Amino acid sequence: MTSTTPSLDKKVIEPGSTLGVFGGGQLGRMFAHAAQQLGYRVVVFTDEVDAPASHVAAETIHADYLDPVAVRAFAQKVDCITLEFENVALEAVNRAAEIVPVRPGAHLLAVSQHRIREKTTLSQAGFPVTPFREMRSVQEVMPTAEAFGWPLVLKTTTWGYDGKGQRKVSSQMQANDALELLGPEPIIAEKWIPYAAEASVLVARSPRGEVAVYPMMTNTHSHHILDVTTCPPSGELLSLQPRAQEIARGVAETLQLEGLLCVEFFITDDGGLMINEIAPRPHNSGHLTIEACQTSQFEQQVRAICNLPLGCTDLISPAAMANLLGDLWGNDKPNYAAALKEPNCHLHLYGKQSARVGRKMGHLTVLAESAASAAQKATSVRSAMRSGQPHLF
Repeated sequence: MTSTTPSLDKKVIEPGSTLGVFGGGQLGRMFAHAAQQLGYRVVVFTDEVDAPASHVAAETIHADYLDPVAVRAFAQKVDCITLEFENVALEAVNRAAEIVPVRPGAHLLAVSQHRIREKTTLSQAGFPVTPFREMRSVQEVMPTAEAFGWPLVLKTTTWGYDGKGQRKVSSQMQANDALELLGPEPIIAEKWIPYAAEASVLVARSPRGEVAVYPMMTNTHSHHILDVTTCPPSGELLSLQPRAQEIARGVAETLQLEGLLCVEFFITDDGGLMINEIAPRPHNSGHLTIEACQTSQFEQQVRAICNLPLGCTDLISPAAMANLLGDLWGNDKPNYAAALKEPNCHLHLYGKQSARVGRKMGHLTVLAESAASAAQKATSVRSAMRSGQPHLF
């Protein structure tokens, strides 16, 4: 699903060029694979030792994001820079952008890094967001509760992901404790939304203004971490897909996205859509696009930042993605054969040596006749992989 809007054309960064990535995690690793397939060389900048992306990149610069010398050296080695996570210091992005394009740029990053700024920007542009208020003291708890009702969701304004930096509270006492834990910066208080489902839509936009939107994906979480994603949406949710795609397209155009962005939604009990948050990078829910869509989210990111024609986003097959967390490892390695022997089951491992509870170590994608049967197979295979099961080789 693509469209082109008139805009000033910008330079195409041809295959054979060198692309830079701020961040060395699994998203950078999968981006590097996609870029290499199109003939690009990839340089990674990370402050993490033994980062997953560094295992596959042509070169890794290991330094602090606030090191101006290292950032400039990085920028001078590449033709364009992108992001694999949004919590990159704005100083690093601005410094690198003095030398080469950084996509998405500092403006969009500044919006997405700050929850109040993000919600305010989207709300003022007319997009549906969860009702919110800035909260600076315990004296503001009761007025906010009177406006929104209990429970409330209190979140830090910055540096939050996978449920970190947030608390659901149902009383003044719980709110006081949460404020003490989450402070001292201003807190964003959000109305608790009873929702029927959570969904996400990936959207790409190139510097010349071409837009490509993916099918809507349905997500389930466990302990605030994405557990299973399915596509296409089923039943009544399918009727919401055109509206969700329209919103995602609008967000990309409003924020002048250059790259890839994920819009996460709550689907309310009455069938409404509310934006929960945005992420200007590849997204965990989009991993199934590697096998299930004509163009993976990672190849699309490469195309978008290089101003190449965007790829077709059509679904090849119904699919499900199941995260593989460190919990699966237990005291031993998982039974990989349980996944590898299954037809239409694809195992992705991120090369992380240390398995910890809650750490994303890999994922499974299963293709099937329906999203529901794909999800059932993915979770069944994951259970069979659990450490302690008999190994087949």
